[in-house]
Amino acid sequence: MSKRDYYEILEVSKNANAEEIKKAYRKKAIQYHPDKNQGDKAAEEKFKEAAEAYEVLSNAEKRQRYDQFGHAGVGGAAGGGFGGGMSMDDIFSHFGDIFGGGFGGFSGFGGFGGSSRGGRRVNKGSNLRVKVKLNLEEIANGAEKKIKVKKYVQCNSCSGTGAADSSSYSNCSTCHGSGQVTRISNTILGQMQTSSTCPTCGGDGKIITNKCTSCAGEGIVRDDEVISLNIPAGVEEGMQLSVSGKGNAARRGGVNGDLLVLIEEEKHPELMRDGNNLIYNLNISIPDAILGTPVEIPTVEGKVKVKIEPGTQPGKILRLRGKGLPEVNSYGRGDLLVQIQVFIPKNISKEDRKAVEKMQTSESFHPSNGTGESFFSRMKNMFE
Repeated sequence: MSKRDYYEILEVSKNANAEEIKKAYRKKAIQYHPDKNQGDKAAEEKFKEAAEAYEVLSNAEKRQRYDQFGHAGVGGAAGGGFGGGMSMDDIFSHFGDIFGGGFGGFSGFGGFGGSSRGGRRVNKGSNLRVKVKLNLEEIANGAEKKIKVKKYVQCNSCSGTGAADSSSYSNCSTCHGSGQVTRISNTILGQMQTSSTCPTCGGDGKIITNKCTSCAGEGIVRDDEVISLNIPAGVEEGMQLSVSGKGNAARRGGVNGDLLVLIEEEKHPELMRDGNNLIYNLNISIPDAILGTPVEIPTVEGKVKVKIEPGTQPGKILRLRGKGLPEVNSYGRGDLLVQIQVFIPKNISKEDRKAVEKMQTSESFHPSNGTGESFFSRMKNMFE
């Protein structure tokens, strides 16, 4: 099922500024917040949907790619393995401060999943960037690629916790296990109470007393991972796609980063790309241009036969409709443009010269060209 338009989800125009987008997202998040709609799966999905839309439209680079390429440009190709939606941890980790202190506690709600979430920080792994080369055939049909990436992955010895065993913890003495520190300050409006993530335990509420020896308490180690990429048809040079959660693993069981895939195109030996159209330069001889001839034209789907009509002029363009490249996230497809070039030899034999001179006297080869000079007269001058 195709995804809804992000602007439609937040009910903003495509010209909306950053503040309008933020305001629209806040309205949707309050409306569909899980604590306000407990047990309502539809509301939860709309809550995630709004967060995903805001994650793209609030980022200038991602918004530009989305405006240009649609969902495929930001990882939204249906069935392609990109994007994949956002988890609740993603949402609270990324946008918890949009209401000025986290989702937990705004407008009287207790925070999704219970008050224990509070202001605890969720570690986020860093993104990775890779380049993938595609030929025209792969671009035309879409491609599945398997790549090996050197990255941080979850430590198997401690399952990403960083601790040697379950008894290797003690409560943080700074926040006493809450993961937050509370400060009270006096202002002209009276006493103000603020909560923030505990600087000692990073919001975990616990301190590791006996660290895992495999990862030195980090919960992640360097290793190779083979990742499958399902790349949609119609991508082009410079387009960037993202695979959600396939970047570096986060320390101590946080949210993984994303894998950013930069598309590179391999040059085709015969076809040139111009947007979704393809261009092929066809060289034919003078006799073939005069008499006509069948020729084979290469396409991304194999060769096709085309009839060159008698009297074809140099520079003529034949359009093979639908033989170009597909548009990303669309049913449209470009054309193959065949540019006719007539080959004029620089050196010819005496016999060929006599034949040309004989044809020069024929009325058939004296079409008006605006100068009174015949075709073969001009061709003879090129040979000399």
